[in-house]
Amino acid sequence: MLLMRRKLKLETERMTLRAPVQQDFRSWAALRSASREFLSPWEPAWSADHLTRKAFSNRVYWANRSINAGTAMPLFLVRRKDQALLGAITLDNIRRGPALAGTLGYWTGEAFTRRGYMREAIETVVHYAFTHLELSRIEAACLPENTASRGLLERSSFKYEGVAQSYLQIDGRWRTHVLYAALRGDRRGKTTTT
Repeated sequence: MLLMRRKLKLETERMTLRAPVQQDFRSWAALRSASREFLSPWEPAWSADHLTRKAFSNRVYWANRSINAGTAMPLFLVRRKDQALLGAITLDNIRRGPALAGTLGYWTGEAFTRRGYMREAIETVVHYAFTHLELSRIEAACLPENTASRGLLERSSFKYEGVAQSYLQIDGRWRTHVLYAALRGDRRGKTTTT
């Protein structure tokens, strides 16, 4: 098993994917605040202290601890040309043993959507997970009506696998999600979703 280093950094064509640091607080809080209406239909309800420095410090602590333990890869998407924070991607719930799997989650600030940044990030994280972490399966889920996220997953070689009833609490209520997965050495053909 390969352990991740605390200074985990992945490079894409246009971005650096790296763990959050305390100095990211202002740009993270500004991006999340500016994108609140855009993100809230798709995310769990934000806690009252979601945008506070203390809550962000806890996120940074969790990120570093998770990377060091090899249980998650929480990464910020930072555009290299101007160091702008674009969003985040997390490979979480990394399981070893017979599963060799992880769960992918992501968000993009509203100002940076539909420019291919998240697809670039997903493809890089999935490649890293398969080649360096030796995982066999990456799972992702989204709300059925989130056509942008579904399309993104499908364009990133994830295949539709089914439906999970009451999968996550979104906006204060349990919501059904559609499930996708990418497999190392996937030989499955294109799937049709409903």
